[in-house]
Amino acid sequence: MLQLIVESEPNTLAQGKELIQQVRQQFQESLKRQDILELIETILIYKLPKLNRKEIEAMFSLSDLRETKVYQEALEEGREEGREEGREEGREEGELSAKKSLILRQLNLKLGSIPLKVEQKIRQLNPNQLDNLALALLDFSDLEDLQQWLN
Repeated sequence: MLQLIVESEPNTLAQGKELIQQVRQQFQESLKRQDILELIETILIYKLPKLNRKEIEAMFSLSDLRETKVYQEALEEGREEGREEGREEGREEGELSAKKSLILRQLNLKLGSIPLKVEQKIRQLNPNQLDNLALALLDFSDLEDLQQWLN
């Protein structure tokens, strides 16, 4: 492993691949092998920061790679980002739905029963259009005003 650390950058990749093969052949015990493979992976990541995921995967078998701490941490980060994005999308959808419901209630109070076709048009408006409708509905006196605004 010391050779891997002191090896020149152009030869590091080949040296790393060779070392990985040696570890696989010499260490049958999974925990020891995994610890050594993680150390090799860490050395390669620090020594060759421009390596992409595909290049690292090419050196390690997929099962070896999945067991490494770096892979596990990256996987967990990806999951956390996905959960956060999902929560954000859910909040945005919830706010949009609440805004549509509020505007429809205001229109029903001001103009009476809103026809289903008109309600469907309102539900298809984007957030900006909904904001504009929320202001415009203050000036509506009848259903005709709403229909003109929608057209």
